[in-house]
Amino acid sequence: MHAKTQTEDLQNYLTDASNMPGGSAERLFVPETSEQVAEILREANANGTPVTVSGARTGTVGGAIPFGGTVVSLEKLNAIAIDPENRTATVGPGVVLGDFQKEVERVGRFYPPDPTEWSCQIGGTVATNASGARSFKYGATREYVRGLRIALADGDFLSIRRGEAIAVDSVLRVVTENGRAIDIRVPTYQRPNVRKNVSGYFNSDNLDAIDLFIGSEGTLGVVVEATLSLLEKPKGFFSGIVFFEKAKDLLAFVDEARERSRTPGSDIEAVLLEYFDANSLAFIGEKFPETPSGMAGAIFFEQETTSENEDALLSAWNELLEKHNAAQDASWFTTNEQDLAKMREFRHSLPVSVNERVVKNKQKKIGTDMAVPDDKFEGFLRFYKETLDASGIEYVIFGHIGDAHLHANLLPKTEDEATRSRHIYGRCIAQAIMLGGCVSAEHGIGKLKRKYLAAMMGERYLNEMAEVKRALDPRGILGRGNMFGEGFLTA
Repeated sequence: MHAKTQTEDLQNYLTDASNMPGGSAERLFVPETSEQVAEILREANANGTPVTVSGARTGTVGGAIPFGGTVVSLEKLNAIAIDPENRTATVGPGVVLGDFQKEVERVGRFYPPDPTEWSCQIGGTVATNASGARSFKYGATREYVRGLRIALADGDFLSIRRGEAIAVDSVLRVVTENGRAIDIRVPTYQRPNVRKNVSGYFNSDNLDAIDLFIGSEGTLGVVVEATLSLLEKPKGFFSGIVFFEKAKDLLAFVDEARERSRTPGSDIEAVLLEYFDANSLAFIGEKFPETPSGMAGAIFFEQETTSENEDALLSAWNELLEKHNAAQDASWFTTNEQDLAKMREFRHSLPVSVNERVVKNKQKKIGTDMAVPDDKFEGFLRFYKETLDASGIEYVIFGHIGDAHLHANLLPKTEDEATRSRHIYGRCIAQAIMLGGCVSAEHGIGKLKRKYLAAMMGERYLNEMAEVKRALDPRGILGRGNMFGEGFLTA
């Protein structure tokens, strides 16, 4: 196990993709076994030392940034064991998602979760319940976690399998590997009726212990091993980037594609439905000059096919596009991997272009991550556009329209615009909450969004979350500052 205290050794572990300033730590540990993780936690717990777990640090909400104490990097816990016959894999938290997906594909299997940043680590995807474009069909990471081994704050281990520890009469009991029973009072809050939500601890009727830890952002325990479900590798696909001259046609197309995709037995079954507004297309056009001009927006869709149904599915999509007045002659379609890779490059070029503009402006982008119920989505999108147009601040809106979850990125050029952008962000948060949505659909809460979680949940429910944390981490050493402030942990 490596232990480091020199400033130059710690520097890379004091920030993440959020660029939140002020990170500091006294020590960095890079354990090579789960037992070493437990040893670190036992010492930290005895001394009341805060512990921040570090993965690939691709998060955007400051969750991996320490403010004192110890950093534990799990990068060396990177073993992969795949069982193709039983369609499972057992992996360490330091496994890079992109590497894992390649290994899975090599044995003819498929692991669906696909957050934009494939350099993230599996432990981070479990800690944040990572999702992505394919979650429209396949759901988020939660759907594929079968088992977890977790190092608790006091150094004891908890091994849990899905379905083995279920809450009874509002109490969830888990038993550690040393035989110690821990009773956790299940929170009483109801989660918003949205397709994607990583705002606070998961809760449901008959809560499964494994679901409590997924998405808990390193505040309840440290994942040292995960057992994941795999699927059959899809045989083929049909993909398109489809342009629309009128926004109302685009939204009508999405409504029908979404509804048919979620109807059992339907011919249309999209894997993903991704949106680009007109401003996004202008940004992308700087790198892809073949992007048609004068369009209100575009949709990137994909559907899996087989040799038996490919022709019928292509025909069904063609009819749907014609019905909703898509600009088919200007649109792009493919059934081969090479062209699909170019389409995905088209999609990923947008955040790259946005970040380049931010650097040029010498400001930070302000990006939203709210989701709302399906029936409130069109009104929320209208609110976005009207509010941002009125501001005069440059912006793009893009993302997971199939899940009623879009990212509005404001790109201020001056300090005044930056201040107004933050105020607009707050208005968007308030609007999403008013519509029954969530404040974070996929990026999590971390340290940057604590006040928005408080606005969404209120003090009563934050106290219920804090009670869950105290049951598992009585001294509050894990992920200190993530999700809620220390004041909630002193009761």
